[in-house]
Amino acid sequence: MLMSRRFIRSYPLCVATALSEKSNGLLALGLPEIDDCFPGFQRGKLAVLFGHSTCKTLSFLLSVRCQLPIKKEGLNCRAVYVDCGNTFDPYSVSAIAQKYSLEPKRALENISVSRAFTAYQLTPLIFEKLEEALKRYRSKLVIISDVTRLFQDRDVPEDQSRETFIKMAHHLSELALTRRAIIVATCLHQSHSSRSLFLKSVLFGRASTVIRLRASRGALKFILEYHPSLTPFAVDFYSNAVTMDRFLED
Repeated sequence: MLMSRRFIRSYPLCVATALSEKSNGLLALGLPEIDDCFPGFQRGKLAVLFGHSTCKTLSFLLSVRCQLPIKKEGLNCRAVYVDCGNTFDPYSVSAIAQKYSLEPKRALENISVSRAFTAYQLTPLIFEKLEEALKRYRSKLVIISDVTRLFQDRDVPEDQSRETFIKMAHHLSELALTRRAIIVATCLHQSHSSRSLFLKSVLFGRASTVIRLRASRGALKFILEYHPSLTPFAVDFYSNAVTMDRFLED
């Protein structure tokens, strides 16, 4: 069963609280409907985006926005993208870069992508290579795409999957803290198996920020389920039928 703190059904909007938190070291999504109540992801923290597939688009958006200068609400840094679900889309990233008047080729070069196709490939990437990449690229943002998927593979014994993932979630939260980096893990796999629920529970328990995207009545809901200082809330943004082109035009 998932962590109890996630089961919140009433989300009072607390714009004033969110705005008061705006400060250096935050990376916002650059979407007015969301930024007005969620000032951004904090350095030194592990965050989770889960639910609707638009989580991928938001991860691309963060990977580009972190490259912007600080005066334009970026972090003036490269991004590290650990792709666990074969989700990285250079065309979407290029389109987002153009929206921000960045040269697409350069924007792509500023995202260091590592791919893992099995949990056995992902484990050394996280434990042995990730901190080295943060140092080498002087990055302040890590995206780990579809982080639980590979640990749900039937080829990975369940007890081994659980044990390794517990250690990985702890390592990611500690790495974010020690390197003062923003680590955003996405969960796109919609399985409701006991293994999936356990892995999500572990991840959510280690995260300082948990955000769900959910389709609801022709719209997408951005739901802040947990944050150490913001009041949980839900806000609609964009239609779930919107294409990537329309998303970028808004």
